[in-house]
Order: sequence, then structure tokens, then C-alpha cells
Amino acid sequence: MMPTLFDPVNVGPSPAGSAAAGEALKCAALALHDARRPALLRAARRFVLLKLLADPGTPVTADDVRAAVELPPGVNPKAFGATFSPLALAGIVRAAGHAKSARKSAHARLVTIWRLNDAAKALAWLRDNPAPAAEGTVPA
Repeated sequence: MMPTLFDPVNVGPSPAGSAAAGEALKCAALALHDARRPALLRAARRFVLLKLLADPGTPVTADDVRAAVELPPGVNPKAFGATFSPLALAGIVRAAGHAKSARKSAHARLVTIWRLNDAAKALAWLRDNPAPAAEGTVPA
């Protein structure tokens, strides 16, 4: 019988050796995005937290970030992939499931649904990470 696109493949350990190896690679890639685009990711994270604090019952997804935070010319939208992990690792937000992306260019791929986990930590993060200064202005 000919395998199809939907047949399970390689359900054992990953070729890299373990899920931990894959997680380490992901963390390294996210750290690289953070180092290269700190102002963009700070703006994205601030948007996420402000939205969740304004209405704690409403979740947020990467689609919301893409719609609200302007992507500078020449920057790959994958940079936004580093938005949520540090907030989740800090216990500020939590994954609450998945939904199909509403963005046409995302081809209905699954995106994580995020919810507020700790409002006090969110407020502290916002205090410690002020909005990036507008281009051409001098921070106070």
C-alpha cells in the first residue's frame, strides 16, 4: 500500500535525539530573534499584555499581534514567533489551546491561543519594559 500524506511517520524519538534537543534549538532561535529585534518584540509583548489586562477573558493569538504591531520593512514576520515564549516561561501567560489562523497568508495553520495567567506579573513586566521610544525622539 502506498503511504499518503496523512500516514504517521517517525513517531519515535526525533533524529536529533530527544524532544529536549528540539526545545534547546527552539530556545536558541528565539533568543536570536530577541537579540536582533528587541524593540519590535518588546512592542509585541506590550501589546499582548495590555490587551490581556484590558479584557482578561479574551485570548490573544499571533494573528492579533500581526494585526496590531507594525512590521518594519525587510523584517521577516517569523520574528514575531519570539513574542510569547518568554512571557509563558515567566508565568505571565499560558497556552490555552489552538485555533486556525484567520490570516489568509497563514493557510489556516494552527496558532496557539494565549490567556493571562498572572496579572501582577504582567503589570510588573510592563513597568520593567517601557514602550520603545518613537524613532527620532529622545527617551525621557
